[in-house]
Amino acid sequence: MANIKRTTAQLQLALISVALAGAAATTHLRFYMHDTVTASPGSPATVVPVARGTTPLPGDPTTRFGDMYVVDDPLTEGPGVASPAVGRAQGFYLFAAQHELAVMHCLTMVFTAGRHNGSYVVVQARDAVLDKVRELPVVGGAGRFRGATGYGLLRTHSFNPSNKNAVLRIDMYLSV
Repeated sequence: MANIKRTTAQLQLALISVALAGAAATTHLRFYMHDTVTASPGSPATVVPVARGTTPLPGDPTTRFGDMYVVDDPLTEGPGVASPAVGRAQGFYLFAAQHELAVMHCLTMVFTAGRHNGSYVVVQARDAVLDKVRELPVVGGAGRFRGATGYGLLRTHSFNPSNKNAVLRIDMYLSV
């Protein structure tokens, strides 16, 4: 009887050890994405329209259901354009809702500085742009983030309605 209890206890400890050894650490990254639709001196456009929809969206006659943009936005440590660069957000987004301002993102966050240099995270998400906080599910990664899971929380830091330029704060929570 004592042997059975000892064997059971050893098995339980072994299972707990395996479970703890496999637990992934969570990495938190905060950066800012500069989405420049309209160029200005010293700040080139980083968003290019590639398709134009036909149906104007409510409350914004210049944006249409089906509008699609390719992006190569700088990612920085802080919200200022002169803040140190940490990478680029490359991919596309399109206005995918007929009755509200919501876009579908497919973006690769490519890190070009610091300890994550050469690594990237891929997100694919619906973004109801008027919501205060939006979630970006992580669908993959490479380099230090190979096999990453997690999510990002997206907040609009600033938006200029006259030129449509925006700075977005992104907090990524990644497990590898």
